[in-house]
Amino acid sequence: MSFIADKDLEYMQLALETARRAPALGEVPIGAVLVLDGHVLVQVHNFREAWQDPTAHAEVVAIREAATRLGTWRLTGTTLYVTIEPCSMCAGAIIQSRITRLVFGAKDPKAGACGSVFNLPDERRLNHRVEVVGGILEQESQELMQTFFRSLRENVGERASF
Repeated sequence: MSFIADKDLEYMQLALETARRAPALGEVPIGAVLVLDGHVLVQVHNFREAWQDPTAHAEVVAIREAATRLGTWRLTGTTLYVTIEPCSMCAGAIIQSRITRLVFGAKDPKAGACGSVFNLPDERRLNHRVEVVGGILEQESQELMQTFFRSLRENVGERASF
């Protein structure tokens, strides 16, 4: 396991706050914060439903916005904070964009690609290494997801009864 920086809890809390805004748009509550030299570059949540874009995961949106702001696709020196373990698409984008460090909240036992189902950042055949720290504010991240999906199931049940 890796060193947990003093600011990790603060930035993960920011990612959770961002994730909490996503359900208002019908989005799964996943938040991402990308930090460089102690400054927040990007703070976003998922936009898959709003944009009807299957690639609009919070991590990919954060990477795109940061690359635009910095004028380079190489995000070396950055740390990405995300509330849920990234999927294979997002883990690949994290590796390809040369993000230095990934900090996530809860594991994703169905699609996680940073240790749960796959472990892309640990793949030695790839040319870039990402330091990965998981389990930061894990319970809060997990509860946010569980509450969201419980609410969806309840609402589906209410609509079916009409």
